[in-house]
Amino acid sequence: MASFDFKGKNIHYEVHGETHGEGAPLVLLNGIMMSTLSWYPFIASLSANNQLILVDFIDQGQSYRVDADYTLDLQVEVLHALFVHLGIERAAVAGISYGGNVALKFAAAYPDRVHRLMVFNAAAKTGAWLRELGESWIAAADDAVRFYNTTIPIIYSKEFYNSRPEWVKVRKDFLTTQIFTNKIFMDGIVRLTRSADTYDVEADLGNITAKTLLVASEADPITPPADQHKLRQMIKGADLVLLPGAGHATMYERPELFVSLITGFANAKLEGLVV
Repeated sequence: MASFDFKGKNIHYEVHGETHGEGAPLVLLNGIMMSTLSWYPFIASLSANNQLILVDFIDQGQSYRVDADYTLDLQVEVLHALFVHLGIERAAVAGISYGGNVALKFAAAYPDRVHRLMVFNAAAKTGAWLRELGESWIAAADDAVRFYNTTIPIIYSKEFYNSRPEWVKVRKDFLTTQIFTNKIFMDGIVRLTRSADTYDVEADLGNITAKTLLVASEADPITPPADQHKLRQMIKGADLVLLPGAGHATMYERPELFVSLITGFANAKLEGLVV
């Protein structure tokens, strides 16, 4: 666990595993309500053949909390500063949801920095529907139970949510008493949500040179498969995988596939293949 200074702001990051000249550094980017801690169940698998790098964006986890609104461009510059701080020339970059949006903007702004790009459950821009969804999150942020009911059920597929009643109960009790009652956390969520209001990377997707894997979930109402199909059309050579039955939280609903897709795509070596 470590931190670095970004324009006077403390940014928390973690490096797990060692590089042995085989796997590229792998940078994993958080969804909007996540932090580096969210990835702990995945660390052993994702760091087995890669140096795994986790980071808390501004207003997440152990990183700096600001007192003014910003855009996703700020998070992109945080990520670039982390590359510079760690002396990373190129890395495989994977992100989910909010982290996927940042990954897309980063790969478009700094194409030479990205070896492989893996984007889960993201879109090319925040449209009217997604913006209104964000507004509903902000409107519910002052009440823990209302915020839970507004945000959490929609993150999971109905099949996943309905098949785990005890897990859901424990999860709801924890979030509504320990997390969503924390004003510092919730103020950060509001700013993070607002930071995505103007997100639009469509015009810059042609800049991406990294081999790209897009992952969509069949039962994701937040960023439905149509969003990833659109991304595939705009990113040269991008591949698309559709996960049947899964919702927005791919890493929790399909953890084995999540890990397999990242490690396989990040480390595939196909020199000499004739097509």
